[in-house]
Amino acid sequence: MTATVPSTILQRRIRINLELAKKTPRSLEYILLHEMVNLLERYHNDNFMACMNKYMPSWRLYRDELNRSPLAHEEWDYSKVRHDHL
Repeated sequence: MTATVPSTILQRRIRINLELAKKTPRSLEYILLHEMVNLLERYHNDNFMACMNKYMPSWRLYRDELNRSPLAHEEWDYSKVRHDHL
């Protein structure tokens, strides 16, 4: 999962991709904490890691779980699509 961090930091607001909002509560907690810490610490440096460790000691497990899962998965069954309206 990659994202551009500057918009979060410069605008001082957190935006969540709607596909991420469908993730598990544990993943959402990690995502929100990550973004809140980014508001305090722009770079993923030692200060960032210390904040993450303080508020969510197992954050690396949640990050890895999130990174292993696809952002979105949909299967389309085109055999059921109506073509008579075209």
